Amino acid sequence: MNNINGISDIKLEKFYKALQTVKQGGQLKKGIGTLGEKTVHAVFKNYFSPQKDGQEEKLGCFTADIVGEDGVIEIQTSGFQNLRRKLTALLGICDVTVVYPIPFNKWIININPDTGEQISRRKSPKRGNVFDAFWELYKIKEHIKSESFKLCIVLFDVEEYRIPPIKGRRNRKGYSLYDRVPLSLIDEIHINCINDWRYFVPERLTNGFTSADFAEAVGIAKHTAQTALNILTDLNVVLRIGKKGNAYLYNRVL
Repeated sequence: MNNINGISDIKLEKFYKALQTVKQGGQLKKGIGTLGEKTVHAVFKNYFSPQKDGQEEKLGCFTADIVGEDGVIEIQTSGFQNLRRKLTALLGICDVTVVYPIPFNKWIININPDTGEQISRRKSPKRGNVFDAFWELYKIKEHIKSESFKLCIVLFDVEEYRIPPIKGRRNRKGYSLYDRVPLSLIDEIHINCINDWRYFVPERLTNGFTSADFAEAVGIAKHTAQTALNILTDLNVVLRIGKKGNAYLYNRVL
């Protein structure tokens, strides 16, 4: 039986158990994360590896988030460029799954950093999209063609806690991000082989499509579509066949 979000009840139960584990472990205080390991990372580490055995394991000079039967799992919320050295070292010896959590619905909460009291709460008009992953994937483009590279994109709802600028500091701007606390699991997309990357190319696109056609078909900005097509071309999932004016033309590779 599936939940209405497309996530099975079993996975949802695992998610809520992971969230509860983080709360009980003292990661959350008055509804916000501590200054240690950030909450999103902690929750998904416990979601993918409920047992502590295998978490934060040393592999040579690197520390992996999770090590298990299926290889290494790395939870990366941003900054994929920081994975380059680790992927170079590990992809030759084991499978590496990079988990990228993307906020789907987001509620922004401004708080008093001393008391944790909410000052305001609003829902962001922006929604996360699986194609947001391509901005980060571009930073590790040389690694994603490896047969040992796996990707898991997780869409989740989140509360984002922000704090006001600290008094007395120069260049005081607006509220800054303090922590993010997951609320619910929305979807998981697993890319385990080259063929799986075809998930990102709608079948309704006819041959000879442009990045603008691609952007319209999947509901993203044109510059995001161009980045996605750059990677999908490198993976031989789409083929660049020529130009129409200044626009490149693409075919789907069957």
